[in-house]
Amino acid sequence: MKRIVIEWKHIGNDVTGTCERCSLTGGAIRDVLKDLGPYFRERGVVPEFRETVLPDAEIGASNQVLLDGRPLEDYLAGAEVVSTPCCSCACITGQDEAYCRAIEYAGSRYEAITPDLLKQVIIGVVESKKTPRDCGCACNGPS
Repeated sequence: MKRIVIEWKHIGNDVTGTCERCSLTGGAIRDVLKDLGPYFRERGVVPEFRETVLPDAEIGASNQVLLDGRPLEDYLAGAEVVSTPCCSCACITGQDEAYCRAIEYAGSRYEAITPDLLKQVIIGVVESKKTPRDCGCACNGPS
């Protein structure tokens, strides 16, 4: 069986919670993993979800999604990481102002990572894990 590791990094904890947009990203990941359950089973892939709570000082890495250790934006041609004001993070960290991580891609800004974008990238990663024998041709030689 193949494995894909999806890691969600964010600030906050059980006492303070997490910022609104990080929370939306986390919910989207959980929903997508559930929706893609049949897809994963058909392809013999086991998804592993990891949640990493960061200290407030690492706010710049908050709301980051990693797939097999690589940031989601690495899989999106032309994507750029930006920082945008986040009132929710300011409240959590006790700062007057705080900036949270976002991704700009294909003319859109993603402050919370959407289910559609997650599905697109996760499916791309899974499809890239196919071995030559999985392609249906004899390029890998006899079994």
